[in-house]
Amino acid sequence: MLKNIFRKKGFNDLEKDVPQGKMNRVLTVKDLVYIGVAGVIGAGMFTSVGRATYAGGPGVTLLFVLIGIVCIFISLCYAEFASRIPLTGSSYSYAYYVFGEFAAWLVGWILIIEYSLSNIIIAISWSSYFKNVLDGFSIHIPEWLTIDRTTAYNAYQNLLQQGQDVSTSIWATAPEIFGAKIVLNLPAFLIVFLIGGICYVGIKESKNYSKWMVYIKLSVLLFFVIVGFFTIDFSNYHPFLPNGFSGVMHGVSAIFFAYIGFEAVSTLAEETVNPQRDLPRGMFYTILICSVVYIIVSFVLAGIVNYKELNVSDPLAFAFEQKKMAMVSYIISSLSLIASSSTLLVYQISQPRLWMNMSRDGLLPKIFSTINKRFLTPSFSTIISTFLIATPTLFVDPYAMTDITSIGTLFTFAVISFGVLYLPKDNNFKGFQNVYINSRYVLPPLYAGFLFVYSNRISTFFQTTQHQYSDILFVGYLVVAAFLIVLASIKNYSLIPVLSTLLCLYLMIEIPPNSWVVFFIWVLIGCLIYFFYGYKKSKLNNTFS
Repeated sequence: MLKNIFRKKGFNDLEKDVPQGKMNRVLTVKDLVYIGVAGVIGAGMFTSVGRATYAGGPGVTLLFVLIGIVCIFISLCYAEFASRIPLTGSSYSYAYYVFGEFAAWLVGWILIIEYSLSNIIIAISWSSYFKNVLDGFSIHIPEWLTIDRTTAYNAYQNLLQQGQDVSTSIWATAPEIFGAKIVLNLPAFLIVFLIGGICYVGIKESKNYSKWMVYIKLSVLLFFVIVGFFTIDFSNYHPFLPNGFSGVMHGVSAIFFAYIGFEAVSTLAEETVNPQRDLPRGMFYTILICSVVYIIVSFVLAGIVNYKELNVSDPLAFAFEQKKMAMVSYIISSLSLIASSSTLLVYQISQPRLWMNMSRDGLLPKIFSTINKRFLTPSFSTIISTFLIATPTLFVDPYAMTDITSIGTLFTFAVISFGVLYLPKDNNFKGFQNVYINSRYVLPPLYAGFLFVYSNRISTFFQTTQHQYSDILFVGYLVVAAFLIVLASIKNYSLIPVLSTLLCLYLMIEIPPNSWVVFFIWVLIGCLIYFFYGYKKSKLNNTFS
């Protein structure tokens, strides 16, 4: 059995995995870039960038430079995979052909929670902006219909502890049924169903919607940068690193989950006109555009208001509120609804296509790969994923989920980056391939420099017996990195995949340890499902039994 869980698909049978004529090939490079930008520049830009700046100060710009560099390496790895394996399923499909079935299942299982939690976070963010816009028109939804129970209850408890009046709080004014408070986020629930309907109707309609959303989104950010530049107070840039570089790195968990939008592009292979040519270009252009936008916007934001004030859910609008520019703030709040909607669309397109591919392989029930005859979309998967995403938006706290999503995203990127090294050699292949650079001559000096930079942290670890979990993760990373570098040097591995893997692993250890516990629990549940269902039902089971 242990041997069989690593059973792989053959690279010579790629076409057999694609039911011919089943899906609508209409996407070009431009369409892929529109969808990718719509996915990456969403909640991360309009919501989480404020939390990241609050943690790292003006120096958070360095975080976006680092993430941009990491994602360029990741995009090169994905580009080679997308060119060699142009199938829906993205990371899941890639892992299946390189590492085998069990690894593929884990990647797919982790992608499920990534897409789901990202959708939930974005929908709740959309709800906040929607309420603000309605308030501007003097239309007031009861607050107990626009917030989750945890946030409302915690706010109520804080008021009690401070000895303040709680009679007008959301929790106190919420209606009750059989003694239970009715507090739920209705707008978030409804927007998920609206976007789910668009996804159900078809990819052509989805791409047109996404294109116009990106135009508006980038126009808003350009407007923010131009107007904001003339309101910058350069004293806000001092100190540039108030909490040191470690403070900057705390923003990883708040931001990186947004980059799953880039990975989502690779799920559209079977709806792309020329996937071997267009997918690599679409992913690379997406990362390049998004990295530049994040760097510029974060720099301007940190100059408009002091970083200490940016622990808010609507930082771009808030910045102009502080400058007494209410009209500008209102415009940004209104158009942020569009930004969140387009990101939500990308994730809700991607989730059902992942399930469809896992179902084709027998790892999920066959019904998940059902294609609607009229709209040529994975209908059942779209309906189920919409319900599973919409329901939690009614009551969950979004900030509790960003860290878990970022861990999953980085883990997936690390697996796929390393997987490039195991792609079979094909001298006749004419698609995209990374330039070969022997890592033996580059990685050891880089690792030595890394040890020198962190020499104080390393010496402190070995001089004390009481360690924080973050320090244990750091030392664990040093050990894993040393092993990979030795392995790469012995086997003459190509530099780009190994460096991409190491960078992803480093960003993972910067995420709070508590989130790792939830991540491992999710992985454990996935393992149980595979061994009790997927292993037996897999289409490869008969072949390898």
